[in-house]
Amino acid sequence: MPVPGYLSYYVLAGTAAIIAALLLGLRRALSRAEWSCHDQRRVIRISTAVLIGWFGTAFALGFFEVYRAVSDRIPTIPYGILVPIVIGGLWIVRSSTMARVLDAVPQHWLIGVQLYRALGAIFLVLYGAGKLPGLFAWPAGLGDVLVGVLAPVVAVAYARGPDKNEDLVSAWNIFGIVDLIVAVASGFSTSPSPFQLFAFDQPNQLVSTFPLVLIPTFLVPVSVLLHIASMTKLRRTVRQMEVQPVM
Repeated sequence: MPVPGYLSYYVLAGTAAIIAALLLGLRRALSRAEWSCHDQRRVIRISTAVLIGWFGTAFALGFFEVYRAVSDRIPTIPYGILVPIVIGGLWIVRSSTMARVLDAVPQHWLIGVQLYRALGAIFLVLYGAGKLPGLFAWPAGLGDVLVGVLAPVVAVAYARGPDKNEDLVSAWNIFGIVDLIVAVASGFSTSPSPFQLFAFDQPNQLVSTFPLVLIPTFLVPVSVLLHIASMTKLRRTVRQMEVQPVM
């Protein structure tokens, strides 16, 4: 299937902007938390290397069609989705360094940065152009747009009243993760493979083709890990409030 010319600019420019926003936001948070210059530089260097190295790997594998969906081959794209989530999730939950980082990064930033999810509107554009099946494009596109639009709303609500909006943050995170699960499941079931269940008249080939494949193999795991970070920080905050002595 021919790849629209604008898609490369959209995905690559959008991904670069997201990486830049994550690193700049992290740097600002560490600076405000008054970390030492040495610790700030070390964390920023590691974070930059991880994000750019991860993106470079996803870029190379996608460009050389390692993830390309084929009707008679077991799909490889789940590895690109699940491996970073498992590794990153364990790091967030178990690393003492990540615990310090989460203490420094404001909850409303972890939420608000996912405004970028609104870029998922591209799925609806591609559906309108006849490039994606509706069974995938509608839930993936509408879900992402809704999560992205709600991100700054929930972030502002939490910043104004953290003790009153914990449930709102939890609900938004759960909704965001469910949206990604639905998108991945619908993409899997409509893409060419021995497990394809739907969209045989218009297989979902584009989602495993460069550059759109960078969304499931890079941006989806990034989003899941941001949700995990947000929920982990929320749980830590609640526990800290519970152990504070009542004056």
